[in-house]
Amino acid sequence: MNIKELNNKQINSTDTKQSKIYAQFGGLLSELKKREAPENIGKSINEYVDEINSSPLTGNQLTKLLKQKQTEILKQIEKELKVVPKNHYRTLWMLFGMSGIGLPIGVAFGLSIGNIGLLGLGLPIGMIIGLAIGASLDKKALNEGRQLNIEIKN
Repeated sequence: MNIKELNNKQINSTDTKQSKIYAQFGGLLSELKKREAPENIGKSINEYVDEINSSPLTGNQLTKLLKQKQTEILKQIEKELKVVPKNHYRTLWMLFGMSGIGLPIGVAFGLSIGNIGLLGLGLPIGMIIGLAIGASLDKKALNEGRQLNIEIKN
């Protein structure tokens, strides 16, 4: 895929958070270059990169723009190519496990004992179940070659 590079002129070297996000975005672009993708995806990614490169924003506003464009790129490649970054499913299913599995377990446990204060007891159980499901989905994506060699950290 023919993808443009980020300009380094906007990085503030003293802001480590911004430089990490900038490096992560650059790593995402380099990983996407290794993949074969339809022309429309490459074109839209290049539009995002052009928007960032031509942006007069600095500081926190630039960091916010980088995160926003990175999220849009990840959503697009996940939707159209079914390609995800490392630990994508683990993170997603951990949250779902806590809220969708753990809370009902905690409610059932709390109501059966008669103490609704035990509601939070199901959260770690749901988290473990969600982590296990997510890890297995990440492993499946890796085996199918649908996983990028980059972990997205917020």
